[in-house]
Amino acid sequence: MSKVLVLYTGGTIGMIKDPESGHLGSVDFNSVYEHIPELNRLQIDITTQSFKTPVDSSEMSSNDWTRIAKVIEREYNHFDGFVILHGTDTMSFAASALSFMIQDLRKPIIFTGSQLPIGVIRTDGKENLITALEIAAAKDSNGESIIQEVAVYFEYSLYRGNRSSKVSSNQFEAFQSPNYTEIAIAGVNIEYKWGSLLRTKSDKPTFLLKASSNIALIKLFPGFDIAIYKELFTINRTKGIVIESFGSGNAPSNLDFQKHLSSFIKSGGIVLNITQCSSGEVKQGAYKTSSFFNKAGVVSGRDMTTEAAITKLMFLLGTYDDLDRVKELLSISIAGEIT
Repeated sequence: MSKVLVLYTGGTIGMIKDPESGHLGSVDFNSVYEHIPELNRLQIDITTQSFKTPVDSSEMSSNDWTRIAKVIEREYNHFDGFVILHGTDTMSFAASALSFMIQDLRKPIIFTGSQLPIGVIRTDGKENLITALEIAAAKDSNGESIIQEVAVYFEYSLYRGNRSSKVSSNQFEAFQSPNYTEIAIAGVNIEYKWGSLLRTKSDKPTFLLKASSNIALIKLFPGFDIAIYKELFTINRTKGIVIESFGSGNAPSNLDFQKHLSSFIKSGGIVLNITQCSSGEVKQGAYKTSSFFNKAGVVSGRDMTTEAAITKLMFLLGTYDDLDRVKELLSISIAGEIT
């Protein structure tokens, strides 16, 4: 049997209602079979671990991503796959971050969670966990893991982790992958999209577990006042800025905005331009309103999600001191995050 480690970090899936008080509290995932007896019927050797204190999804930070990565690094040779139970609100951030922190994977790391607690009758958590386990345990005819990357499984769809985004707070179909196809669909059978799966030629993964928190995000809107944001362009405070621009990478021709941007980049800051549209990509220079970005040295994020752009910039600035190297790696796909 395949051996799969389930790591509970926190989130709605691990909640159960106290019959006396009616309040939700964290379940002990070491007794997960009591709540999901169907797991006993899976031909999978399941081991469970939990954060000592579960972390709400909204409280997650880069330190928690590192904690998850360190568990996987410690246990990597002992298991065939990993399932990470995580709150849905920032799951795509965590999955994106781990795809950069753990590269050249030969085993699956599947994030999942739920919109309703595991202790609620109508919970979506049971199906999400059961199928995530099946995917994490799945092998091909050569005995190799079918999935060899960080992915998010939710409501019958498996997405590349750094291509996923949470799009709904109240629907079971809470996630989408706007610029990349699902890598598997769970119907009567689990249908894998073989041509879309990530593969590496490396024999073992690389663990790079540093991340910088000196990152800012600016979402442009009509009539925004750059004076409000000027402190963000202080190089001693901010090392990198992600800009969510209009359409295919456009911004207003605001001279103060251009001045702050140019000065920040000349001082050693890095600016990454992504579209605030739910799908599509940045094409800097296609319109006059984006040509300045090219002149100033802004890096095009092409079709990266916001979650991937932020975590990739955090990862690169925490790992490399050479700014030219950071810009080079921002421009190319290192974990399937760019088409």
